[in-house]
Amino acid sequence: MTKLVAKFTSPTDGFNARVLFTILFSVTILSVLLTIIGSWIGMKQISLEPFQTFFYDWPRNFFIAFWIEMLLAQPIARFAMKKMHAVQARSTVNA
Repeated sequence: MTKLVAKFTSPTDGFNARVLFTILFSVTILSVLLTIIGSWIGMKQISLEPFQTFFYDWPRNFFIAFWIEMLLAQPIARFAMKKMHAVQARSTVNA
C-alpha cells in the first residue's frame, strides 16, 4: 500500500493527500476482493456469478465502502490514535 501511495504522492504533499490516497487504494483493493468473496459467502457456494455481475456490483460496493471509510472509520481511528499517543506521552513524562 505504501508503495502505491509513494508513486502517486511527492514528499512535499501533505498529510491529507497521503491519507486520501491510502483510503482510495485500500478501499479499492478490499472492495474488489469482498465483492467476489462476499458473494460466494452469501450464496454459500463458489461460482462464476460474482465475476459475471462484477461491473454491476462493484461500483456500488466501492462507493459505500469509500464513504464509510472517509466519514466514519478513518476519523475514529485517528482520534483513537491521538488519544492513545497522548496517554503514552503523559505516562512517559510522569515516569
